[in-house]
Amino acid sequence: MSMIAEDTLMCDREWGDTEFESKILRNLLGCYPTGVAIVTTRTADGRDVGLTINSFASLSLDPPLVLWSLVNHSPNLAVFRDCTHFTINILGHGHQELAMRFANPRIENKFADVATHLTPEGVPALHGAIATLVCENHKQDTIGDHLLMVGHVRRIGSEAGKPLVFHGGSFTALHEAP
Repeated sequence: MSMIAEDTLMCDREWGDTEFESKILRNLLGCYPTGVAIVTTRTADGRDVGLTINSFASLSLDPPLVLWSLVNHSPNLAVFRDCTHFTINILGHGHQELAMRFANPRIENKFADVATHLTPEGVPALHGAIATLVCENHKQDTIGDHLLMVGHVRRIGSEAGKPLVFHGGSFTALHEAP
């Protein structure tokens, strides 16, 4: 399908809706596939905290910065806002169950029976993640209904594997282009 020819037709008609509900916007944003990660940290009293995110992105290579966001009503908001470090654990295509576990607020101990190791910075990292970034909590800003978290990448690790992908409200995997 050629987008160029169709795009020229847009000039002859009114373009796009200017009034829409959040659910419609959320569904539209679901057209954009994202990777899936679990962000983890440890509280001052030694409790491990983690949650599934797909709002992760690279921000800068020099200095090495990444960003992710957390909804303002999250019960874990204060933990991540106040932590000194966190890890971004990028999940592989076989980690759908793990992603669902860390996304479920009804599971109290998300780390039960999950293989982790403690980084030198004192935060848990998940065994089997295809990439792990240990980040210093660099900066935050409340934007809209989310807290935008910027992490300064201090340590990295990776394993071979294809990423878990979230698209259209479902988990999927990458496929080779023809």
